[in-house]
Amino acid sequence: MMKSMVFCLALIHNLFISIAMLNPLDFLALQSIRKSLNDVPGSNFFDTWDFTSNPCNFAGVLCDSDNYRVISLNLGDPRAGSPGLTGRIDPAIGNLTALAEFTIVPGRVMGRIPETVSQLSNLTFFAVSRNFLSGEIPAGFGRLRGLQTLDLSYNQLSGSIPHRFGPMPALSNLILCHNHFSGSIPSFRSPSLTRVDLMRNNLTGSIKRPCFPSSVQYLSLGWNNFTGSIPSEIFSFPITNLQLQRNQFSGPVQPLEPVTIETVDLSYNKLSGLISPMLSTVQSLYLDNNRLYGPVPGSFVDRLVNGGIQRLYLQHNYLTGIEVNLTAQIPLTSSVCLQYNCMKPPVQSSCPLPAESMKMRPPAQCKGRRG
Repeated sequence: MMKSMVFCLALIHNLFISIAMLNPLDFLALQSIRKSLNDVPGSNFFDTWDFTSNPCNFAGVLCDSDNYRVISLNLGDPRAGSPGLTGRIDPAIGNLTALAEFTIVPGRVMGRIPETVSQLSNLTFFAVSRNFLSGEIPAGFGRLRGLQTLDLSYNQLSGSIPHRFGPMPALSNLILCHNHFSGSIPSFRSPSLTRVDLMRNNLTGSIKRPCFPSSVQYLSLGWNNFTGSIPSEIFSFPITNLQLQRNQFSGPVQPLEPVTIETVDLSYNKLSGLISPMLSTVQSLYLDNNRLYGPVPGSFVDRLVNGGIQRLYLQHNYLTGIEVNLTAQIPLTSSVCLQYNCMKPPVQSSCPLPAESMKMRPPAQCKGRRG
């Protein structure tokens, strides 16, 4: 009897300490979040979540030692190969009003992102990639003026990208690739925006000027349905990788100055006109499967021979010539593909497999093309 009483007193004492050490709203919010999520078999992330102890010692929970509020919540075992979590994100997350960082490891979390996340005015980092989340992005996300990173990639989200995202002042990384987003994109104005990845969605419309600030260093809009011309100023951004492939972009490509971007992929669009010499400074350039015509500028040949271009894909266009000195040797480290144009490829091509067997376009397809 005495032992049972001592055990009960100890249990009450520990519970009192845990609640005393953490804001009551945060304590209840963590309980609700725990009830809505479970370990996938093979994961034991929630083993430490014993609410008779101090929640600030739970795996993935970080508290502010001064105010006893949860400031960081990282759910799931972050080690590679962890099976992750299953369940849903409980709306009680909105009661963790001091929360600055929230992540869920890849797993099987599904359902909608709660609208209550919009109440987290201190949030700077929100990442829930590679799960099964669906529905739309809560419109209130645009009110999170301190949000720096938003990673919702590899989910099943749909709807439009809220236009309130445009003026978010602190946004640095916007990663929404591999979802089902549709509609046009807002004009982003955050001076700290460096990474934008919207690849593999169903986005439409044109890229308006100015659509992105000049601070952008990585821009991936490939595999969408964007139309219109590509703004010239994009080629002047301090970008290392520009991915605009597999859209419906049209018209000429006209950079304003020599392009210093290392990789530019504009393949599988409806681009037309002459190839700009300003693109010859790109290390890996993909212009294949467009409607480009005319001769390949001599500056490309010079760069190929000097090893400045590592990969040049120009196949499946209407190009009419390239002047290559027969005694010049293109380095083995460089790949060039000129198949299926309005000329016989004068150099040995290093083409992707689908393009290897097709040397030239039929003459009927080349009539009227400017040489």
